[in-house]
Amino acid sequence: MQFDLIDKKLITLLQKDSKKTNKELSHALDLSVTAVYERIKKLEKLGVIDKYVALVKKEKVNKSFVAFCHIKLTQHTHDYVVKFEKEVTNLEEVSECYHISGDYDYLLKVLVKDMEAFRDFMVSKLTSINHIGSTHSMFMINEVKHTTAISV
Repeated sequence: MQFDLIDKKLITLLQKDSKKTNKELSHALDLSVTAVYERIKKLEKLGVIDKYVALVKKEKVNKSFVAFCHIKLTQHTHDYVVKFEKEVTNLEEVSECYHISGDYDYLLKVLVKDMEAFRDFMVSKLTSINHIGSTHSMFMINEVKHTTAISV
């Protein structure tokens, strides 16, 4: 999909702060409010803009312990994959899940309060999912970069 310079600037501005009014965006882009509105509607209709969300600081909601879990399934049959993916999406502690290539099958990003909460998550929730052959966990020491913005 090709974007003109104004679309790119608009997408960048919305990714920085989607609560900006169309009037504020129109001043930043040197366009009319109507033109900004129409461009936003076009980007939404095309699916470029998927949704608007509030980004919550994990520290403020007691979820600052971040773990990355590699998961290896016992088998790679369609049923095992579908069942695992369905069950892992229901775990509120899992903020992201990726089916990956390499030595492991999945990479999970897990947000919990502390090590004790992570252990409870592993023992009572994650390992109760059938067909997990092995797991390998790593813990975040420091967040160097975190962004939701995608460069266009």
